[in-house]
Amino acid sequence: MDDPYQTLGVRRDDSAETIRNAYRKLAKRYHPDLNPDKPEAIERFKAINAANEILSDPEKRGRYDRGEIDSAGNEKPPERPFYRDFHGADSRRSAPGGSPFGAAHGLSPDDLESLFGDAFAERFGDRGSPARGGDVQYSLTVDFLDVANGAVRRLTLPGGRTLDVTIPAGLRDGHVLRLRGQGHPGPGGTPAGDALVEISVAPHRFFRRDGNDILLELPVTLQEAVLGARVEVPTIAGKVWLTIPANSGNGTKLRLPRRGITGGNQIVELKVVLPSSPEPALAAFLETWQPADPIDPRHEMEAAP
Repeated sequence: MDDPYQTLGVRRDDSAETIRNAYRKLAKRYHPDLNPDKPEAIERFKAINAANEILSDPEKRGRYDRGEIDSAGNEKPPERPFYRDFHGADSRRSAPGGSPFGAAHGLSPDDLESLFGDAFAERFGDRGSPARGGDVQYSLTVDFLDVANGAVRRLTLPGGRTLDVTIPAGLRDGHVLRLRGQGHPGPGGTPAGDALVEISVAPHRFFRRDGNDILLELPVTLQEAVLGARVEVPTIAGKVWLTIPANSGNGTKLRLPRRGITGGNQIVELKVVLPSSPEPALAAFLETWQPADPIDPRHEMEAAP
């Protein structure tokens, strides 16, 4: 397999944050959901996840750098120290029967850990207790409305396996969901690791988010702004009716209570749209119109240099 640093396009001395950002960028670009008819993108996505599995884990990254595991996370065969370590050893340490490994092969967990180091500790944990499988990291891009309302979305994993991921309402961009037991199988039948799914929220065409509030810019006609109107507006849960008060200027903000995310509000900002073609009647009216309460909209700019 390729060197994981080369796969993610990072250097060996790059920080964990740099590696994380490189992974997120590549995972979004080559995700199978965004490249349904591109087998080469799926293979690339598999390689990206495999590389990130090594480099996102400080322990695995260190072991890879020291040459203890390969780019697939497999143990490299340790050097055989038996003759060197036991040549000339006191034969009285041997078990009855002459084996240099003593009773139960003559080596305690302490002896094995001193001989095999990290390989023994990762396989059997502290003092020989079984360890679980490794965690796996994935990236999942979800729609704005799925995050706003909550949803279940299917994640396609390398190899064709799928996971149904529950997206809680109100999840933030970059949040990492932990799916217990969905990672690598544990060695020797021990518990499997977890799947860590990082959520990327796709932007919406009209809605923006501010905390749990939803922001919406609503175009209105000059007539609706001046005379007032009752219009339909979209929300994250469907359309509702909104009353626009008379004499609402451009930038007026109206609130729809509890129409945001998990109890938040929707804030509607009015944007007055003038006719795109000439309106002779409107122009003739404005030429002779005298407002009852004249205003100077630029009075604050008079003192400006």
